[in-house]
Amino acid sequence: MPYKLGNRAWLHGALGEFIRPHWNRTVTPGRWEIAKPHLRVLIEALARRFGEVDVYLEFSTTEQCHEKCQTAGGDDCTCSCRGEQHGGGTYWTEWRMVGEGVLIGPVGRVERHYIVRSEDVCR
Repeated sequence: MPYKLGNRAWLHGALGEFIRPHWNRTVTPGRWEIAKPHLRVLIEALARRFGEVDVYLEFSTTEQCHEKCQTAGGDDCTCSCRGEQHGGGTYWTEWRMVGEGVLIGPVGRVERHYIVRSEDVCR
């Protein structure tokens, strides 16, 4: 969502008056940044407003993922698998099981891209 008059007010209406959305102009293109707990609510509100929204999530990794990630529920994943194994996700050929419940894989940063449409959002 671009930076323009009224969008900060819309964000407050969608997420509450106490959030502090920040417009990061140091990246190209610029982007709104919010606290992680507001992400799902914001994505759903944007999908309802615009019909669909592109979501880009960035994950960093240190090289290990644990079995607790694979059996996790909910949306929040802070594991180094970068969400690839979260909740039993698809197996990535670059990850190998070593030891008891530990996966190892590449180190670095990866970006995941999702498209969320208004019909995918519970009303």
